[in-house]
Amino acid sequence: MSLISVNNLTFYYDESADMIFDDVTFQIDTDWKLGFVARNGRGKTTFLHLLMKKYEYRGTISAKEPFDYFPFEVKDMSQKTVDALEEMYPDYEFWKVCRELSLLRVSEEVLFRPFSTLSNGERTKVMLAMLFSKDNQFLLLDEPTNHLDMEAREVIRDYLKSKKGFLLVSHDRDLLDACVDHILVINKTSIEVYQGNFTTWWENKKQQDAYELAENERLKKDISRLKKAAEQASDWSDEVESSKIGKKSNKYEKNIDTRAYVGEKSRRMQMRRKNLEHRQTRAIDEKEGLLKNIESAEDLKLFPLKHHKPVLVRFEEVEIYYKEKKLPPVSFEIKNGDRIVLRGKNGCGKSSIIKLLLNETDFTYTGKLERASGLKISYVSQETGFLKGGLKEFAKERDLDETLFLAILRKLDFSREQFEKNMENYSGGQKKKVLLAASLCESSHLYIWDEPLNFIDIFSRIQIEELISTFKPTMLLVEHDKAFVDKTATKVIDYKED
Repeated sequence: MSLISVNNLTFYYDESADMIFDDVTFQIDTDWKLGFVARNGRGKTTFLHLLMKKYEYRGTISAKEPFDYFPFEVKDMSQKTVDALEEMYPDYEFWKVCRELSLLRVSEEVLFRPFSTLSNGERTKVMLAMLFSKDNQFLLLDEPTNHLDMEAREVIRDYLKSKKGFLLVSHDRDLLDACVDHILVINKTSIEVYQGNFTTWWENKKQQDAYELAENERLKKDISRLKKAAEQASDWSDEVESSKIGKKSNKYEKNIDTRAYVGEKSRRMQMRRKNLEHRQTRAIDEKEGLLKNIESAEDLKLFPLKHHKPVLVRFEEVEIYYKEKKLPPVSFEIKNGDRIVLRGKNGCGKSSIIKLLLNETDFTYTGKLERASGLKISYVSQETGFLKGGLKEFAKERDLDETLFLAILRKLDFSREQFEKNMENYSGGQKKKVLLAASLCESSHLYIWDEPLNFIDIFSRIQIEELISTFKPTMLLVEHDKAFVDKTATKVIDYKED
């Protein structure tokens, strides 16, 4: 057991005026299983890179154990996986990697295949096996379950439950609940460490936010009342003071005793006024200490269209032939009001079904596919790498209402400064929010979202859940976040190879 101490950490990117970390201090233990939580663009991956000494910063980060980072880069994707591992970590022990792979339910034969032929799940598991095979290091795991199907996520979850000594960046609430014993959170104005899993932290945060909001309302009323009392005391004090030295003083000047009484009364009124002013200042200071770290999550809106036909899409024994691969047949209907989640292993053909529905095919198929006439579809793709240039140009190209588009992004926690940046400089979560905001601008009969939550922060996930629950659009989704699926889906279709 050893401590990682972060003291007075300050960092910002040279090309940006945004301060990422400002005089941050905290400590974590290398035996902890830490979940790392924050809004998109708040600096999670940046902090991991600072630990890895990729950027210069002010302050100190001290640790006895070395850091290692997931995912690591494989430069030559065509070489055998075992050769890629040896190139990256020459001192690794083969038997230990095989031991970890068995815990991850992967055959060691993957080590002798070209790395390029491995699925996303296999690559993730090989990298985790490599990193956890090494002793005396603290692992930095940056969203290891992105793009993984639900079955693979369960394997990773069970694997990480048995490990310790890592910092896990993830927005998967089930994963965080199962795997971590501490939460490291980047707030708006600070970084804090909490003991417990995600649910423990989330319930505490909701209680703290509710307390601060109630306290803020109480203090606003107190400040208003104290301000009126101070003004009244000031008027009284001026009134008494004028009887000492102003025109009203003539009737008192002949009587010394009376003048002393008036002076004492004036002094007391002045003290009362100052005391009220001090109390008001303290109340204002207390109020300013509240609400700094409350994450605003304004309600999103959606205006889905309802088609005159009850069934919008019908698949009947549709078999897709893709290159040399034949995908299993699929039959289902999408009716008005359905929110269908298409679930299955990575590579089983879920995205191909979506492409077929969108008429974006580079394959052939058999069977019957019917779409309702005049069907309007709004689509969110898995990929975000094509996003380049400014938001205004993007809105113009997509024929979006620019004002509405930017307003939705603001509700999804975009600062106005982000509006001035090019999208290629956004984080993965911010790029995904651009696509989601564009879809929310479109009134459609059917919303097709392909893995919409990859990289999206927990606060925004909850916003989107509430949006779907409120407006009940007709949707076809590919999504592996169990908590999200449980709260939004009306039907789950398991697309299996058999």
